[in-house]
Amino acid sequence: MTRSVAGLITGRWTKYLVIAFWLVVVAVAGPLAGKLTDVQSNEAKTWLPGSAESTEVLDRQTAFTSPDTIPAVIVYERTSGLTAADQTAIAADAQEFGRIPELDGQVTGPIPSQDGQAVQLVVPLNLGAEGWEKAGTIVDQMRATANDGANGMNVHITGPAGQAADSSEAFEGLDTTLLYAAAGVVIVILLFTYRSPILWLLPVISAAVALTTSQAVIYLLAKHADLTVNAQSAGILTVLVFGAGTDYALLLVARYREELRRHDDRHEAMAFALHRAGPAIIASAATVAIGMLCLLFAQTNSTRGLGPVAAIGIVVGLAAMLTLLPALLVTVGRWIFWPTRPRYGTPEPTVTGLWAKVGDRIARRPRGTWVVTAIVLAIMSIGVVQLDATGLTNKESFRGTPDSVVGEDVVAAHFGGGAGSPVVVVANASEVAQVRAAVAGTSGITSVTDPVVRGGDGFMEATLSTPFDSEEAYETIDRVRDAVHPIPDANAQVGGTTAINLDLQRAARDDRNLIIPIVLAVVFVILAMLLRAVIAPLVLIATVVLSFAAAMGVSALAFKYIFDFGGADSSFPLFVFVFLVALGIDYNIFLMTRVREEASRHGTRRAALVGLSATGGVITSAGLVLAGTFLVLFTLPLTAFAEIGFAVAFGVLLDTIIVRAVLVTSLNLDIGRHMWWPSKLAHVPDEAPLTGANGSRGSGELLERVPGPGGRPAG
Repeated sequence: MTRSVAGLITGRWTKYLVIAFWLVVVAVAGPLAGKLTDVQSNEAKTWLPGSAESTEVLDRQTAFTSPDTIPAVIVYERTSGLTAADQTAIAADAQEFGRIPELDGQVTGPIPSQDGQAVQLVVPLNLGAEGWEKAGTIVDQMRATANDGANGMNVHITGPAGQAADSSEAFEGLDTTLLYAAAGVVIVILLFTYRSPILWLLPVISAAVALTTSQAVIYLLAKHADLTVNAQSAGILTVLVFGAGTDYALLLVARYREELRRHDDRHEAMAFALHRAGPAIIASAATVAIGMLCLLFAQTNSTRGLGPVAAIGIVVGLAAMLTLLPALLVTVGRWIFWPTRPRYGTPEPTVTGLWAKVGDRIARRPRGTWVVTAIVLAIMSIGVVQLDATGLTNKESFRGTPDSVVGEDVVAAHFGGGAGSPVVVVANASEVAQVRAAVAGTSGITSVTDPVVRGGDGFMEATLSTPFDSEEAYETIDRVRDAVHPIPDANAQVGGTTAINLDLQRAARDDRNLIIPIVLAVVFVILAMLLRAVIAPLVLIATVVLSFAAAMGVSALAFKYIFDFGGADSSFPLFVFVFLVALGIDYNIFLMTRVREEASRHGTRRAALVGLSATGGVITSAGLVLAGTFLVLFTLPLTAFAEIGFAVAFGVLLDTIIVRAVLVTSLNLDIGRHMWWPSKLAHVPDEAPLTGANGSRGSGELLERVPGPGGRPAG
């Protein structure tokens, strides 16, 4: 950021214009942000790639059933055997369900089980444009009706409608919960970091403004530009804006505090802070935003939609932290740092702090340090072989045991696992009989309905012999497709809930294989342009990838042996990779831009120690903030959110405390000036002596004598 722009933002009068601008933005954005939930799309079709076979089936079956129609399976159970009175009560419920306004078709049943202990009803519900948000209300009403006449029977509602209702309940109030939790985590960590009862207010206010503004922008894009937004991306947006935005605030405030010791005028101090820290913060945010935009290459709509949502949050957060926050800080003055106000001419505390001492110890044996650290991280990554990221069953998706999961087990015990979630097959009407015969003869299919012909297509449903979300059911889908695809002129396609889940898994795998190399290439280009080197970007990317592998390895072991999760969502590896690589590079950018700044005067080895001592504390605090906000996701009742939250939080802590501080610093010390090849810095000799060992000067003494702006001493 140029001095003129920095001075404009923090000028004696222009700072008020900046604050007034953001007040107007919030006034306009507030009402729009509140409508974001109205444009969220959580239905299966909005998550699927348009080219998936199950997506095309959804389009073709609209001639037979509405795409908004999903079945609710009501299962009644009495383990001692159902009585005649039970049968009468269930029949009465079936008649009552037949009068539901949302009914689309006929109630199927009562269907008794062979053991005489259970009966099920299948009620097709048209949820309309409201989708799963409406499912909770309807299912609750149906549950109340069924329980009224249960007379001791166990009653559960499962099937796609029951699962949608439980998911809707799990997401209910998600945005508010995440907002309050993330804000609480940020406040606590900022109180601990700043040791000031007041200073935390300004970063939190700026983050809240950024979140409101980004939600408004995303709402407008979702409403008018077909941007796909779902509950997952909206929840991650809250965490990302608070986490990354507060990180940028920490780095700016740290540099501002440093400059306040060098400048008597706080406006001049902030202008220098923005001028020095701004480029690194902008480069960091650009890396994250562009990394997120790489998700636009994804096939799955939900993953592709997350890219712009996250990028918008990062860009708006950056704008708020580089304009609103500086204007607020210079408006209130130095007293905001009370009780430890940075006074002009006082010594910089980082020169003799913890990280200066850590740097001196690393400098004694840098090669041994990075070799041992890399080996330890490699060992941690071995646990990734335990990661089962092939998708979560309905039961595994919840951290508790909602009613749809209990009902699913009851249906499986008495009727077979595929009841309520049929396989949908659509084919040309002329070949529908041959297609039905092929489906009926497929292993894993217990029954097939008679085809319904309409508009040149034939429609049928088949029942699976295994639970609809099991690996065996996915194998059955493949067998059915293999059986019907070769039939000449049939144009047969296979869909339904199981096929949708299978297609999502495979699209997520393809997305992962495509996007990960793209993200790495983009990050390399950005780092090469920022650091004007080739070796440094390669080294930094290697450290972050190693950190990602270690985080995944530890997370896989924790999921299996500590939290007892059944597996991981198929999009989990890609999401964690993008977050950890983009955000992990963040911290390396903060460190390496400071190292590069000092290397022109002292050489790379001394600059490595200066950079670590100057940025170590604030980067660690930033890592704690980001880890804490992502860990908020772990408190949610949904396994996919919890896994992303844990893995990213652990990876961020690993990256800030071990990879950035120990691994990168020791590599800087070992590689030295060659880190900057082929730039001119590769030829700047290192100052000696290097470290405080054997009576020589350490990084603390060096930092104390680094001159400040205008020739004034830094201390």
